Amino acid sequence: MVDKQIGEKIKALRLENGLTQQELANRCELTKGFISQVERQLTSPSITTLTDILEVLGTTLGEFFSEDVDDIYVFTPQDFYEKNDNQLKHTIRWIVPNAQKYEMEPIIIEIEPGGSSFEDTPHSGEEFGYVLEGEIVLKVGKKRQTVKQGDSFYYLTNKSHVLENHTETKAIVLWVSTPPMF
Repeated sequence: MVDKQIGEKIKALRLENGLTQQELANRCELTKGFISQVERQLTSPSITTLTDILEVLGTTLGEFFSEDVDDIYVFTPQDFYEKNDNQLKHTIRWIVPNAQKYEMEPIIIEIEPGGSSFEDTPHSGEEFGYVLEGEIVLKVGKKRQTVKQGDSFYYLTNKSHVLENHTETKAIVLWVSTPPMF
């Protein structure tokens, strides 16, 4: 029996590469009819022929048969990791799992009245934030600025920095660090 996945995957790769069956056949020194039969699961290519086809399509046997799931691009609250700090009166939600392996690390930080983020010491990188709710005081080095709901902030992290909530209501901030630091 012919593996249906092989033909379907070859066709998908061929289309991703913008090739017709004839163009793929020409590059592999095969016939258009053979490529058509493989894609329709009417025949199976030998390992050597499959290797040739995959090389033209820009992949390898290992990648082609890999059981790895596709990259995930969407995360739901069930994927988030949350940590409360009662002393600093804040909750951090890491909204992209394993973001440490990426260039950016986004979090949502909820800061209770009188609370703050950790004071971060100078390091290389950049940080961006957007106040979703409430208001915070952003301290970068010796400068202090009030950032209200709907406002954003952006700074190089070469000075100590911290977010503080001096109001009577909770503040919620989307905060992104590059490289990951949270």
